[in-house]
Formats: sequence, structure tokens, C-alpha cells
Amino acid sequence: MVVCGVDEAGRGPLAGPVYAGAVILNPARRINGLADSKVLTPERREVLAERIKERATAWSVAFATVEEIDRLNIFHASMLAMRRAVAGLAVAPEHALIDGNSRPPGLACAATAIVDGDAKEKCISAASILAKTARDAEMAGLHDRYPQYGFDKHKGYGTAEHLEALGRVGPCEIHRKSFYPVGVFFQKDLFAEPWALMQEELRMRSYRMYCDAFKLAVGTNLIGKSAKVEKFDQHRKRLHRTYADVRATPDAAPHVDLVDEMLRKARKELRSKRA
Repeated sequence: MVVCGVDEAGRGPLAGPVYAGAVILNPARRINGLADSKVLTPERREVLAERIKERATAWSVAFATVEEIDRLNIFHASMLAMRRAVAGLAVAPEHALIDGNSRPPGLACAATAIVDGDAKEKCISAASILAKTARDAEMAGLHDRYPQYGFDKHKGYGTAEHLEALGRVGPCEIHRKSFYPVGVFFQKDLFAEPWALMQEELRMRSYRMYCDAFKLAVGTNLIGKSAKVEKFDQHRKRLHRTYADVRATPDAAPHVDLVDEMLRKARKELRSKRA
């Protein structure tokens, strides 16, 4: 049976496309060292990517754009990238092994989802390596167009450096508006003109305050009945202390109001679940 491995790279970042790889390995041309791309160094991934392309029976890399991510959501855009990658194989597979625990992405062949498949199945490992190296190369290229964000280092993930850049200059056209750290800039214009007029340090701090508050609010919803109001209040007080300078600044009042309203709703929902 002709089996291909399928994996994606780039679901979590705040910017850039999501990529997918599909690989049919050749049993007669062994590739040593295949593993989950996340545990490999960038240098090792590049070496293995070249070997995969040279020795595999067939390989393909595809992506879904930022516009498709925002229109479809990241899950469905990832599935779209996977379908495109499999469709791009020069040899039609009879079965696909896909990393993850979600339903297969509607391929033309039979498919099986495997939890931690990128560490268990060599063909999925190979697919993850191709997807990761292709996406990293794309983000390095985008760094040349948007050097203020540091895409060459964090590849679009929500690192402290990336969030600081967003707080300093705001998002660009390759940022995913459907992701909350980016979408807030388009919410009620709170992060448009009022935000742009703030001093840079306050602007960055105000933005980080919102991101941290959002994480607390969403985390509360995810925890559900097992969450405790007391623990939520502790985190909220800590948040207030951490950003006391922002809360005391009149220019940041619209953002403080946004954060307080968001946390009030989260606390109310938490209390209702506990009841």
C-alpha cells in the first residue's frame, strides 16, 4: 500500500501562512534521523529536508494564506493546506497518516489521525520537517519586508519580542486578524488613534496588559466548573499590580475599561458555573 505522511506547521503563530507537507517515503532509500521537526535543530532540519526531497518516492508542500486563515479559521485553513499538499504529490497515495487527534481533512484517499504521529511514524516526521523548513524560509523572507517584527527569529509566534513589536508599531498585513493579540487592534478603534497617540512605553505596556487579561479571561472559561473565583481574583489583583502604572495613566483609560469589562464578564460567568 502506498502510504503518505501528512503534517502541518504554523497553527499557533500570530502571523504568516500555515504550511503542510506530504511525503511518501521510499523503503529502498532510507533516511536516518527522521523525528518530530520540533525536537530538531534548524540546521538538522535543513539537512534532512534535502535528503527527503532527494530520496522520497514523492513529496509536496502547500500552504493556506493569512486571508484564508482569517476567513475559514486556523483549523479549517490547516486542513485546506493538508489537502493541497496531498493533492500535489506526484504519486497518488492509497492511505494517509496524519499527525493529530482531529478528524482527517477530507482527502481523496483513506486517512488515519495519529496522536504524536510526528514522533511515531517516519513518513509523518518527514512531512513535519518539510512543512517546518518551508514555513521558516517564508517567514525569513517576510522579515526582509517587515524587519520591525523580528520574523526571522520567532517566525511569527507570540513571543515577548513579537508582542513588544506589536505593542510598539501595531500589526501589518500578514498578521492574522482572527487571533486575539492582533484582532484587538481592530476592536472599537481602541487600538487605533488613541493607542497610536500614546508614548511608546505606555503603548507597549497597555497592549501587554490586554493580552494578559485576555489569557486570564479565556483560561477561566476553559477551566469551567473546576475553576475557583478566589483563584481568579488573585490573578486579577496580580494583574492590577503588574500594570498599576498603566491603570493610573489617563491616556490608557479606554484600554483599562476594556480590560475591566472583559474580566467582569469572565468572573460573572465563572460564578454562574460554580452555582
